[in-house]
Amino acid sequence: MARPTTKVDLENASYEKYQLLMQTLDAIPEEAKTAPFTFDISKQKEAHWKRDKNIRDVLIHLYEWQQLLLKWVEANIEGERKPFLKEGYNWKTYGAMNQLFWEKHQQTEYAKALTLLEESHNKVMQLMEPFSNDELFQKGAVSWSGGTTLGSYFISTTSSHYDWAIKKLKKHQKSLT
Repeated sequence: MARPTTKVDLENASYEKYQLLMQTLDAIPEEAKTAPFTFDISKQKEAHWKRDKNIRDVLIHLYEWQQLLLKWVEANIEGERKPFLKEGYNWKTYGAMNQLFWEKHQQTEYAKALTLLEESHNKVMQLMEPFSNDELFQKGAVSWSGGTTLGSYFISTTSSHYDWAIKKLKKHQKSLT
């Protein structure tokens, strides 16, 4: 599926990728949903391969990034000019922010992580609804989205992030056989 360029594409991609994520989760045996990842990460360079130790960590990562989007959009709609990333972080240091999210949720149970993601996905989809196609995909239509479109932030926290998670879950699933 190509990167969304319209509101309809964004809604469809977000919904379809979320459904695929849930189907991927459903295909994993119950006991493996809480088991540590055992797949080989020795050739992986990205930090998330070492950071995420199980499915809960992946789900929480998705949830926390959706929380960033929800808080950012809601604050800016209310007139509070707020950056997307958590205070104290920028696009060069967001890896440390991801680590902070990971640490924050080490006591969160898998079932709770799944519930949190389900709720945040629904909130993101509801938040997207009132925005027009132009507000989502025309540069400069929403002043607080900086040099990119508001839709890009929605894509990053939904469909493209779900793709990332699906790949990781499939790698876990494959390692079970």
